[in-house]
Amino acid sequence: MSTSKTDIARRVYNHTFKLDPIVRSLLDTDFYKLLMLQMIWRLYPDVDATFSLYNRSSSVRLADEIDIDALREQLDHARQIRFGKKEMIWLAGNSFYGTRQIFSPDFIAWLEDFQLPEYELSVRDGQFDLHFHGRWAQTTMWEIPALAIINELRSRTAMHGMGRFALDVLYARAKARTWEKVERLKNLPELRISDFGTRRRHSFLWQRWCVEALKEGLGDALTGTSNVLLAMDNDLEALGTNAHELPMVAAALAQTEDELRAAPYKVLKDWQAHYGGNLLIVLPDAFGTASFLDNAPDWVADWTGFRPDSAPPIEGGEKIMRWWRERGRDPREKLLIFSDGLDVDAIEAAYHHFQGRVRMAFGWGTNLTNDFAGVSPQVNPALKPISLVIKVSSANGRPAVKLSDNPAKAVGDPAEIARYLDIFGNAEMTALPVTV
Repeated sequence: MSTSKTDIARRVYNHTFKLDPIVRSLLDTDFYKLLMLQMIWRLYPDVDATFSLYNRSSSVRLADEIDIDALREQLDHARQIRFGKKEMIWLAGNSFYGTRQIFSPDFIAWLEDFQLPEYELSVRDGQFDLHFHGRWAQTTMWEIPALAIINELRSRTAMHGMGRFALDVLYARAKARTWEKVERLKNLPELRISDFGTRRRHSFLWQRWCVEALKEGLGDALTGTSNVLLAMDNDLEALGTNAHELPMVAAALAQTEDELRAAPYKVLKDWQAHYGGNLLIVLPDAFGTASFLDNAPDWVADWTGFRPDSAPPIEGGEKIMRWWRERGRDPREKLLIFSDGLDVDAIEAAYHHFQGRVRMAFGWGTNLTNDFAGVSPQVNPALKPISLVIKVSSANGRPAVKLSDNPAKAVGDPAEIARYLDIFGNAEMTALPVTV
């Protein structure tokens, strides 16, 4: 059903369902999850990986805002969902990144019976203690739906008790704010932008509205969406490549310091071999971009591009472009994908700074699909998005770590973080506020 036929405010006000599912399909996930899943399933079938919830906005006591029974109900519902026949046909037959049958028939056959595994949930000091244990090829698929569930439950709680007109005003203001952003972005003639907003969205219906608004307002400048279900339903490209969990698991499994240092490049080699030279986008900041670039084999410079994820866009982009030039590569033939906490000001600044010097693309996330701060007729801080992540916490029982270019984004056991910093260093890492 098209969003244009859904009055979101009326739907929120009138909903009386005993269970109003937040996750409706296993395709309601980011595309990189399916791409990574295929490689994990084939190359790492016996690896166990635990994923855990981290609330980097620690002043927000999630368990005080969200009823734990409502969270269990939504998580349990998600465990009952299976891929549908239509979804399997689309995944098997659609063209992704210009490649048909990017998913192999045996992987598609395995997906038909896929079920999200069990979870472990409790409350500690006002926060949810949420973990997913099991085979990596099972637990990896919890990250996106679990985050979507928690964020939408938070939105629902924030709007509970609001009257019909107050909700009308809230969504009218949010729509106007989004459209004002679209109008500004239309002034960037060579813009390439996509929706990356599934994990921290206000709601599924709102993300769908945003994607359809961008499709109408930006036309060909909208290159697609990371959300596979919305890509299928709106005839858009499904976009995404790989994420931090690949080097995090490879590093956790390393037996020596040399293997640990080599882990970020080992997974890239696995990726390149598995996808035959397609989807070659580097995510360099899992253990610090400076360390990654200083130690990267020369063949990494032949990849299509980089996604600088936790450094400021202009600073991170310039660093990568210098590295390309030092290795005799022309940045104008390369691609930078900016995606960390972007909103229109940052997009405009990066666009004008790099225009004509490098190919650019933007992944617009939380500030697209969850920008409700200040739009409520009532003061409601719970409508402001928070920095909530689900990351690998262990692999085969060994602790996992993510450092990041921004130390405020580091996750893992403090002793392990210190050990990784001793090995990778902290060059050019700068602590910055983490808002989303």
